[in-house]
Amino acid sequence: MADRSAEHWYPTAAYLYVLHLDGPALAWEYLRRNPDYRRDWLRRRRRPEAAHGWGLRLLEDPALDARDAHPAWFPDHDAVLQLYPDADPPPDAHAFEFWRVPGWKHLIHDGRRLALVARWPGCCARLVLAPGLADGMAYLYTVRACSAPCARYRAFAAELDKLTMAAVAAPRAAARSRPTPAALLELHTLQALDATLAGASLRETAVGLFGTDAVADGWHADGGLRSRVRRLVQRGQSLMRGGYRRLAQLE
Repeated sequence: MADRSAEHWYPTAAYLYVLHLDGPALAWEYLRRNPDYRRDWLRRRRRPEAAHGWGLRLLEDPALDARDAHPAWFPDHDAVLQLYPDADPPPDAHAFEFWRVPGWKHLIHDGRRLALVARWPGCCARLVLAPGLADGMAYLYTVRACSAPCARYRAFAAELDKLTMAAVAAPRAAARSRPTPAALLELHTLQALDATLAGASLRETAVGLFGTDAVADGWHADGGLRSRVRRLVQRGQSLMRGGYRRLAQLE
């Protein structure tokens, strides 16, 4: 078995940021590993229409992980807050104030409109600012009509509550309990996927994820560890090849 300990996928600590990603951010982590997507990125000047085929408005640099990338998914998922000028505001209407939006802010123009991503410890909010909306203008939120409006509204309301609470007192840090099984599953899946893309065998992947002792004790032909690693690799490949769309709420 080759010594893989110096390879980029081997240290689990490099994947700890994955524990704090939401669905759209996790979707990007899987998509950016897709070899076909990476080829489209290299050809982006010749094939600008390729973005929609991946569920994006614009191609994003796959070298950037979810901490630095801001992919514009198409269509928007239910939690994106859309802000429009209020054409008939009441006397007590609230005004849009960019600098009162909590957290660290990133503005992205996706070719059609201006998107705002705000991050603070433990949370991320995504907003779309309609053309014509300016600082100090009265505004309103919109929800797209659909066949299941109640579910869409609940997602919208949860995102709005999160943003409203943070606007009152955005935390400077967040204390977290132990990672959930779902978060650990994503971490292990991405690490196993990277190992496979780097050419590592299932056993080498298991050593990187679970340690030499665990592999020495539990690596058998019909053992649970071997099956677990195989399932992680299969899951990662499935998400990379299109399953990421579910995480990004594109389907």
